[in-house]
Amino acid sequence: MKLLFCGGGSAGHVVPNLAIMQELKGKYELTYAGSRGGIEEGLVRTFGVPFFGIDCPKLVRSFAPKNLTLPLRMVRANKEARALLEKLQPCLVFSKGGYASLPYLYAAVRLHIPALTHESDLSPGLVTRLAGSKCKYVLTSFEETAGRFANGKFVGPPIRGELFSGERASARKKYGFFGGKPVLLVLGGGSGSRTLNEAVKAQLDVLLEKFDILHLVGRGNAGSVQRARGYAVCAYEPEMKDAYAAADYVLCRAGAGTAFEAIALKKPTLFVPLERATRGDQIENARYFQGRGLAHVLSERDLAALPEALFALQRDEALKERLAASPIKNGAGEIAALIEGMLR
Repeated sequence: MKLLFCGGGSAGHVVPNLAIMQELKGKYELTYAGSRGGIEEGLVRTFGVPFFGIDCPKLVRSFAPKNLTLPLRMVRANKEARALLEKLQPCLVFSKGGYASLPYLYAAVRLHIPALTHESDLSPGLVTRLAGSKCKYVLTSFEETAGRFANGKFVGPPIRGELFSGERASARKKYGFFGGKPVLLVLGGGSGSRTLNEAVKAQLDVLLEKFDILHLVGRGNAGSVQRARGYAVCAYEPEMKDAYAAADYVLCRAGAGTAFEAIALKKPTLFVPLERATRGDQIENARYFQGRGLAHVLSERDLAALPEALFALQRDEALKERLAASPIKNGAGEIAALIEGMLR
């Protein structure tokens, strides 16, 4: 049986798919469809699954002339997606959202192929709102989100099992950390965050007094790992289990995938949610975890106070206790079992 996974535009729409695919690898013929030339292509090919891409149109969240051509480009993408599905003939289509999945969901509906979609964020994204009712289920990371859909089903976030297998001592040695200071992991997603990168570098001397720092700056922003007096810089870390294993604290954006990973791994985290050119999903995610005492939050406009915010995170023993006692449901296995049940 052939399964088609789709989703892309950012690593946050691809990596959760890979977690589910890992659960199903060897049992079914797995394929992946996304946007031609998108970040998903490299990630999927590394995973070892055939990738198919089309030109998927993206809505720009501000006035832009290219938005005027969106309907025409969407019609073209829908035709390409339908032709691909007719050729591949999958038994089921699974979407992780993002603009790169919408044409494939529409094609699945028209071809009467069963479809599932998963929503990571607290508030549903555009793809979920447009196509969720046409799917068998809208699966969700947050229990509250499932109640917004008649076919909603809470399963938790799909998290890669390998992330829990990192070994602290060898991971720290890998990045050149041998001192007695705690390690701060800084990450802004697969492409990095210029805002976070600049804020950390501007305050580096102050931060290095308290932390060793593993800084994942994003693809294209650094070459190989650079090390200097407790500061390791890496463009992209394919073995994130090592990065998390080395870390005592995390500084990151508040995309749902990274947020759930950090909290599931019991890492005290300071979220700096993306505020511009966004629908506000990261702000909602960050406030959700902050409201439950599981994370700290710092606004972008307050990044001058980054050292003080991180030192406060370091001192918050009550947060560490709440993290230790707070289970996060990993949805990868449940989603895989649901898919297998539908195929049976």
